[in-house]
Amino acid sequence: MKDTTPIPKGYRKNSIGHLVHEASIPAIDLARDKLVTGLVGKAKKASGLMTKFKRNVQSDLDIFLAASAKTSKTKVGKRKGNVTLYNFDASMKIQIAVSERIAFDERLQSAKTLIDECIMELSKDSSPEVKTLIQGAFDVDKEGNVSVGRVLALRRLNIKNKKWELAMVAVSASVQIVGSNHYIRFYERVGDSDKYQSINLDFAAI
Repeated sequence: MKDTTPIPKGYRKNSIGHLVHEASIPAIDLARDKLVTGLVGKAKKASGLMTKFKRNVQSDLDIFLAASAKTSKTKVGKRKGNVTLYNFDASMKIQIAVSERIAFDERLQSAKTLIDECIMELSKDSSPEVKTLIQGAFDVDKEGNVSVGRVLALRRLNIKNKKWELAMVAVSASVQIVGSNHYIRFYERVGDSDKYQSINLDFAAI
């Protein structure tokens, strides 16, 4: 619970909750405190503006897409793919991208069991690189999750084996869509070229 006890005038509370008289705080520490507090305050304000901007952009795009669908007498459902909108002279464009987040359910364990059995059967015929690739696909990260990309990449391996085929069916069946990420990107054409330059809204990339 946050301490709401008022701090006496002329004092500052330090990181462990002790009251320290300002006269005993080094000038550089006071300067640092002023700098960090001020910049964090500005960052929070900028973050609020970006949040408001994103909501307004999404609302404007939804309204336009609904109006566009109405002209062609179609219905607007949940976006499954990408949409690109250009201005009249194609000097600017907006891309709307949807990236689905997927995970595996308990059936992945059945697939792993079949794959392990398959590796044992094919141990003489399979190259060490293929076996390493297969086994590495099920390595977990710090959160205990397997890599979706590495597991799904196993389906591209051309292995003729009944258990392997059943395992790949189990892998496909275990895929679950758990959410989606929506991205809106803005571009403008560079001079008279056909290339577009991104209008960067990522603070770290500016």
